Amino acid sequence: MIIELIIALIVGILIGTLTGLTPGIHINLVAVILLSFSGFFLTLTTPTTLAVFIIAMAITHTFVDYIPSIFLGAPDEDSFLSVLPGHQLLLKGRGYYAVIFTLYGGLAALLIILFFTPIFIYLLPIIYPYAQRIMWIILILVSVYLISTEKEKKFWALVIFLLSGFLGISTLSLNIKEPLLPLFTGLFGASSLIISIKQKTNIPVQKISPLKNIRLSKNSIARAVTASIIASPFTSFLPGLGASQAALIGSEILREKEQDKRQFLFLLGAINTLVMGLSFITLYAIQKTRTGAAVAVSRLIPELTPKTILLFLSVIFITGIFSFIISVQLSKFAAKNIHKIKYEKLSIIILSILIIMTFLFSDMFNPLGGVIGLLIFLTGASLGVFTVLIGVKRMHLMGCLLIPTILFYLS
Repeated sequence: MIIELIIALIVGILIGTLTGLTPGIHINLVAVILLSFSGFFLTLTTPTTLAVFIIAMAITHTFVDYIPSIFLGAPDEDSFLSVLPGHQLLLKGRGYYAVIFTLYGGLAALLIILFFTPIFIYLLPIIYPYAQRIMWIILILVSVYLISTEKEKKFWALVIFLLSGFLGISTLSLNIKEPLLPLFTGLFGASSLIISIKQKTNIPVQKISPLKNIRLSKNSIARAVTASIIASPFTSFLPGLGASQAALIGSEILREKEQDKRQFLFLLGAINTLVMGLSFITLYAIQKTRTGAAVAVSRLIPELTPKTILLFLSVIFITGIFSFIISVQLSKFAAKNIHKIKYEKLSIIILSILIIMTFLFSDMFNPLGGVIGLLIFLTGASLGVFTVLIGVKRMHLMGCLLIPTILFYLS
């Protein structure tokens, strides 16, 4: 049993590394594939072993996915906020530094997860029933606040929010097998790839320094950690919110006349790992899922035990340490070879793969389901590209989940 768990952890780290490095391919996609064939896999191993694989894969992804986000400008829905400050540092020859700051945040998140676990376990079951009664009010207030953060384009932010909400309602009401796959892949993955194909930037030679020379001040670390602690827990149990919303809330807490890009990247790295890690604790505490990986685990193990959650915490911590080491080495390799990558061709290949997978997994045995999935994919991609072109934060595309969730709690 122990050997099986170790193998699952190693394979999860390897697959999470691949998903993190591959623009447009999210761990949710791998979770969908795994669940589709779970009957077969369960004849070979146990639900707990598969859960360990998913958790290791998910945590690894949160560390690695900043490498393509910063070096290639091709983020997924959890890391797209890193593109602006990360790409600015990349153009100054400091892309490696940018990735390292996110990795430092991920390491800090491991300790914060351990701190929050007993609090979540004891307080969430008490707080959540009351919060659930006014959930629609909370979500509306959060949505209004996030739209208000657009300084000059609040109207367009509202339009994008409502359009994505309409797309989300339409998608969830259609009879296809995995509605969120074409929805999210189109809105975030495909739109990122299409924009990246059009961008032609000359990348300068990147500087690489020892980790001991890449540092943040104690004050910057303290502020970023405080912002992470305040922002992340809410998105771990409030439906429809994710790492991007938590990062924006956290950035408002950090706001200064000139916000330190390094501090902001640290915050992003911390929140990405925090939201993912705490989603498994939330699943144990109140039996609610807030990430695709947590959904997969909940279907494999309907009732978690204290022993299981201790195992999950161990997996999160061990995976985080190894993911940090792997990501440092991969970012060094990327920094040394970024000028050799023909990203346009890579993006076209990945985009083609996403289209094929959307068609297949929308409904593998019903061609009409595949066609509907492609329509959702193309609509989402178009809306995602439009959002970028008009200069509105893509975070507002999360209306695709927030609006259906608000309507659910109102009904």
